[in-house]
Amino acid sequence: MNFETIVFYVFAALTVFAALRVITSRNPVHAALFLVLAFCSMAGIWMLLEAEFLAITLVLVYVGAVMVLFLFVVMMLDINLVQLREGFWRWLLFGAALAGLMAFEMIWVLGSSRIFAGRIAIKHAADYSNTKELGRLMYTDYVYPFEIAAVILLLAMVAAIALTFRRRKDAKSQAVAKQVAVRKADRLRLIKMPAENRARQGLDSTEEVAR
Repeated sequence: MNFETIVFYVFAALTVFAALRVITSRNPVHAALFLVLAFCSMAGIWMLLEAEFLAITLVLVYVGAVMVLFLFVVMMLDINLVQLREGFWRWLLFGAALAGLMAFEMIWVLGSSRIFAGRIAIKHAADYSNTKELGRLMYTDYVYPFEIAAVILLLAMVAAIALTFRRRKDAKSQAVAKQVAVRKADRLRLIKMPAENRARQGLDSTEEVAR
């Protein structure tokens, strides 16, 4: 057993342990942190497979963005843990059966002779860059599917904003066209107040008395 195999088993054990703690932890914040540990250990396995781009994407996107959002949501919401655990034992058999089915499918696929027949792991040179090769394939052979996926994601973002947008009645906004077309007569008006007239009359009477 070489060093890479030992590191793989360490990362695999951490991943399985963290995944089990995600679903068995009593505290939602602890469950989210164990999910972060599972992502980091999976990133280590991707690094062993020389998939550096997928490893750094898993850390930056899921650990750095998605899990931070999960933690904010968990801390902001008032989650009733007692009500949350009520359906655990009810769906335990169904979840165990589904997990067993998925494990059987993975073992059946990985143990198939058609997949690994005559194939060995390819060792690349020290200057090999998985990110460079992935970018070259993405922007040459798969440039059209990449652009189509980008357009679909943009449409999904616009649709999500349009569906959740609500116009508030008390919201105030600027009318630029009206501001540009405004005139001085629309903003400024000079009027004579009655108090000013009385003060002027009182001043005139005082001047007459003085004379």
